[in-house]
Amino acid sequence: MAVPNEATPGVLVWGGGSGGVAAALQAARSGADTLLLTPGPWLGGMVSAAGVCAPDGNELTPWQTGLWGALLRSLAAAEPTGLDQNWVSCFGYRPATAETILRQWLAAEARLQWWPLCRLREARRSGDRLTALTVERGGEPWILRPQLVIDGSDRGDLFPLAEAAFDLGWEARERYGEPSAPPAADLAGDPFFRRQAVQSPTWVVMGQLAEETPAFPADAHPVLPAPFTGAADAFGLPRTLTYGRLPGGLVMLNWPLRGNDWHDGLERAFAGDRQAEEALGREMRDHSQAFARALEQASHGWLQRGSAFPSADEAAAGALEGGEPFALMPYWREGRRLVGLERVVEQQLLPSGPGARIAPLPLAPEGATTAIAVGNYANDHHYPGPDWPLAPKSCRWGGRWSGTPFTVPYGALVSRTVVNLLAADKCLSVSHMANGATRLQPLVLNLGQVAGLAAALCLRDGLLPAQLPVRRLQQALIDDPLAPAAPVPLWSTPWHHPHWRERLRAVLADPAWLDPSGVPMGASVEDPFRAPAEPHEQLWAGELLVDGSGGYRLAAPGAPDGEAWPLITLEPALHQWLASQEADRPVRLIGCANPWGPWLRVSRLAA
Repeated sequence: MAVPNEATPGVLVWGGGSGGVAAALQAARSGADTLLLTPGPWLGGMVSAAGVCAPDGNELTPWQTGLWGALLRSLAAAEPTGLDQNWVSCFGYRPATAETILRQWLAAEARLQWWPLCRLREARRSGDRLTALTVERGGEPWILRPQLVIDGSDRGDLFPLAEAAFDLGWEARERYGEPSAPPAADLAGDPFFRRQAVQSPTWVVMGQLAEETPAFPADAHPVLPAPFTGAADAFGLPRTLTYGRLPGGLVMLNWPLRGNDWHDGLERAFAGDRQAEEALGREMRDHSQAFARALEQASHGWLQRGSAFPSADEAAAGALEGGEPFALMPYWREGRRLVGLERVVEQQLLPSGPGARIAPLPLAPEGATTAIAVGNYANDHHYPGPDWPLAPKSCRWGGRWSGTPFTVPYGALVSRTVVNLLAADKCLSVSHMANGATRLQPLVLNLGQVAGLAAALCLRDGLLPAQLPVRRLQQALIDDPLAPAAPVPLWSTPWHHPHWRERLRAVLADPAWLDPSGVPMGASVEDPFRAPAEPHEQLWAGELLVDGSGGYRLAAPGAPDGEAWPLITLEPALHQWLASQEADRPVRLIGCANPWGPWLRVSRLAA
């Protein structure tokens, strides 16, 4: 056997998830010598390699902060036709676009090395400290001796090797009192919960829309073959196909309703049997390919095979584009979950009252908040059969429905049993039910940013992660020179507001300064004429139609129904102005059209 090579990085990140690349990037930017290892040939996890390129959550401008906000604005500048491409998300982009941006960011960091196509072999501990990892790189063994280790994988790959305490699967309602969790008697008696320990994953496959319009009526409901019968019934086939439309008519096929979610034999992903896991992957890909073919036949060729990814060999050689439809890795919604110093449970995600109310901030005994990242996804679980009933956490805002914001405490990233281990992806310390809201790309990117920053600060000051003062970490997030991040939610204050940092500091100094509606005490109504210019924005003039229940339309030329465009906004100042209108009136707005929504996404009033 070859004598292992050795390396001693300050921070080692085991990646493959979006949080892994974020953690490595931020650790290096913050001064730590960092080594990022990924099992595959691409960096970005969900946001690129897994093909989930229509992100959900953190869509409003107050939540577009940190590395998520920086990536979003880079994507908007890089996609020639913009991000208004589909109706499941306000953002659609091609996988290679995100991967290119991430690689450019990493290449700019002299303290960061990236080793793709690595395989974990062994972890060594001395007491409660992780001292070494053995990995295989290019067929050669390496022993890596880091000071701090971050798991930035989708499924918590490091935890069993490091013998770090973790959870996998369901918790009974009696354990945390979560309103949507099943009672212990159901968990013990219903075999569903043993078969379906984690949420169903998807192997994303890409289609391509033909340029010509479909040859069937827009309201047609063609019958798809089993097991996809009924997949398009709720929305019709055209809406099903444009759900995940991306630039150039590429289509992300990630359809949950009798679509290409995969439910069978998921325990193989966590058993440590490589052959069994590869067989699971083949089944997932075959299922997605069958779904794509069924849609192609039902649409009379309007949907065709897409080309978005390189082959495995091309990707290993560094290619960013190719003719393959399959994502380079599966989209895992859930895996092993760290047992951390704090645990996020469902009640911590729910609004403190009806309407636009934030979830209560996590507080330390002395009254300071331990929040380090903001999420707002509504909560969403994927299993076979009907939707799992979940406690509501959405409200009407800006002409659309949005999830109310919650925060993640720092302790949810810190291992309780391994003192130099942090989590950076959906493998954080969270319950099974809460995972449905904490697993999305925007929050995961910012959790990775926090983990990387925490690791760098610990190395700088000779601290373990549990010893790092949370207030110092929060302040460093706000003051970050490249991707400043909000640790607490300010619903009325977008990322571009001139008093953004000032208001965040005031909340950190006194959490009571933030009222339950997420508006800083004493904050005035903002200027609806002010918001940053965007690519592809236009002037839209017409009659504003107010429905009295939080919905708006603009009667203007070019409306998709010949009458009026639905209006949405992601900007708090314009939301406040729209909500104050009690009658129809002429209006001039600046915004971007999304004909697949269909809606106008407007950002400000025109002078």
